[in-house]
Amino acid sequence: MKLQMVDLHGQYLKIKDEVDAGIRQVIETSAFINGPQVKVFTDNLAAYAGAKYVIPCANGTDALQIALMALGLKPGDEVIVPAFTYVASAEVIGLLGLTPVMVDVDYATFNVTVDNLEKALSAKTKAIIPVHLFGQSCDMEPIMRFAEKHGLYVVEDNAQAIGAVYTFSDGTKKHTGTMGHIGCTSFFPSKNLGCYGDGGAIFTNDDVLAERLRMIANHGQQVKYHHKVIGCNSRLDTIQSVVLNAKLQHLDEYCRARYEAAQYYSSHLKSVSGIVVPEELPASTHVYHQYTLKVLDGKRDALKQYLAEAGIPSMVYYPLPLQKQEAFQHITRAAESLEVAEQLAGSVLSLPIHTELTAAEQDLVIDRIKNFFK
Repeated sequence: MKLQMVDLHGQYLKIKDEVDAGIRQVIETSAFINGPQVKVFTDNLAAYAGAKYVIPCANGTDALQIALMALGLKPGDEVIVPAFTYVASAEVIGLLGLTPVMVDVDYATFNVTVDNLEKALSAKTKAIIPVHLFGQSCDMEPIMRFAEKHGLYVVEDNAQAIGAVYTFSDGTKKHTGTMGHIGCTSFFPSKNLGCYGDGGAIFTNDDVLAERLRMIANHGQQVKYHHKVIGCNSRLDTIQSVVLNAKLQHLDEYCRARYEAAQYYSSHLKSVSGIVVPEELPASTHVYHQYTLKVLDGKRDALKQYLAEAGIPSMVYYPLPLQKQEAFQHITRAAESLEVAEQLAGSVLSLPIHTELTAAEQDLVIDRIKNFFK
């Protein structure tokens, strides 16, 4: 039995007929760029998420960059971003000449909280990028209140939590990516909704922002060869739209499969001394893009090696917090002590989790971890 972090081929086999037929149709019509299937997919995704607009783009990093470009920020403006996340969330801030302000995250959920944001606020703060890490929402109600109070834009990084739902105190439910001014997601193949290459999308409910986002993603033009602003070339290929539309019909099913696998892990591992299983925010569903343990007492790397010796893959997301990355040393303002981010970077370990994972495969992982801690 060969374990994988993600089984994309097994997932493909279940939707093979629809995907193959859709790809053949694109090839036969040769509408490889901006074919009609792109609009079909984005309309369906907007309906699924409850967003007024979905603007497709080439990848999740482009989505974040285009989002910040649309806000009209100026060099030196500050954007708050968690220190414990994938580099893209902060990379685009630096790329645009803005200042990334690193904040710590909550130890239990891995996500930024409003308390962290308050410590980072300055006269130069213009925007916040809350990252819904590993598959569950940040606590968005207080974050949105904070942003409104201080006149800040909120750009949700929803690359890892598409399909998750947040419940507000009045009972209102919203999909991640639709609560801020702009939401961004990635369709990298391993994502919960992933294509067979690169892809991304931007969500907004704002008419003006939607027009600007669409224009920036298309060389800054609304009318061909008439460029109103400096933009970029970022689009979702037609073939990838076909793949994504097929998978979108199964997204809730995929999320349930990941959640059930996570519960199976947690039920068998929560009593193991030396590890901490993932915690869930009560206000958010969790779609478990990653199932991430905290390994205590400096034993993370030894456990990772022990699993590898048995043919069990695992991954460290992320081994170095952003404030420690060389690229950010001279452009970042750290708003507070970032000790939680450092602690997590030294202790997190993600186990295999995907839609095709079986209980038998999970038992191999569970037994190996229990043997390590005997």
